[in-house]
Amino acid sequence: MGSRTAVVTGGTAGVGRATVRALAGKGWDVAVLARGRAGLDGAVADVEAAGRRGLAVECDVADRAAVEAAAERVESELGPVGLWVNNAFVGSLAPFWDTDPDEYERMTAVTYLGQVNGTRAALRHMRPRDAGVVVNVGSALSHRAIPLQSAYCGAKHAVRGFSESVRVELKAEGSRVQLCQVMLPGLDTPQFDWNANQMDGHPMPVAPIFAPEVAARGIAHLADHPRRTLWVGVSTAYTIIGQRVAPSFLDWYLARTGISGQQTDDASRRRGSNVWEPRDEGTDVGAGGSFSDRSVRSDPWSAASMHRGVVGAALAGAGAAAGALAALRRR
Repeated sequence: MGSRTAVVTGGTAGVGRATVRALAGKGWDVAVLARGRAGLDGAVADVEAAGRRGLAVECDVADRAAVEAAAERVESELGPVGLWVNNAFVGSLAPFWDTDPDEYERMTAVTYLGQVNGTRAALRHMRPRDAGVVVNVGSALSHRAIPLQSAYCGAKHAVRGFSESVRVELKAEGSRVQLCQVMLPGLDTPQFDWNANQMDGHPMPVAPIFAPEVAARGIAHLADHPRRTLWVGVSTAYTIIGQRVAPSFLDWYLARTGISGQQTDDASRRRGSNVWEPRDEGTDVGAGGSFSDRSVRSDPWSAASMHRGVVGAALAGAGAAAGALAALRRR
């Protein structure tokens, strides 16, 4: 199976934190790259509680040199990196014309170039060994953009194009290194308490809202069963398919519902923007956000996708049984 050392960027909260826990539970030693000290300490404690080794590395993924140095440190202290998960991002909720240009560039640097920097650092070590898995965390919004999140949507579109290009380059040289993408739905994470918000309401994920553990299960699955792309959440499936079938209808629908659907009146946990600096402020916020009462913790779509061999066999068996029954009826 190769090295059981993993790196998770943005692993202190939300999907990243849930992924750290899921990987440790599956026997991985995990290095966590992020900016917030409280979250780093909490994430490493989670890894150690699972009986694995953890390593906290304070790192801004937009800083290429810092990411390269972090990779060297992980290799030195935990061993060869077998899995690298690019998850870190920062975001906002605002019309494009109301978004500060410096903030826009910063969000793009973290959300897009952070994944570029992480992939480069991972491949620098994986390609000579001809082994390893890189998982770039994407979104349904990398296929169908929505209003108020042009920086995030643009960055995720860029991540998808970048990943497709590098994947083919690896194939062209006959590399056994795998580059995967996971496409995620709306999730209950602390990021909605940290967005650079310019709207009257409090940011909220697009419904239906899934618990971050749903996404983490998909990412952990790719670690041992790499594939080109994994869609998590039935809403991811119908968003991507809907964009392929009826993009103009989605333009109309999102113009009517997409702005109000991303806001709520409850701002009880507002922590301030984390675009320029971490906002854990000495408090480890964990994986979940402010919408746990509205989130679901299971997803039949991704469960079926992760076990498609079993599902295929069951469908084939059902088809064979139906055929036999029909033959008996004819006789």
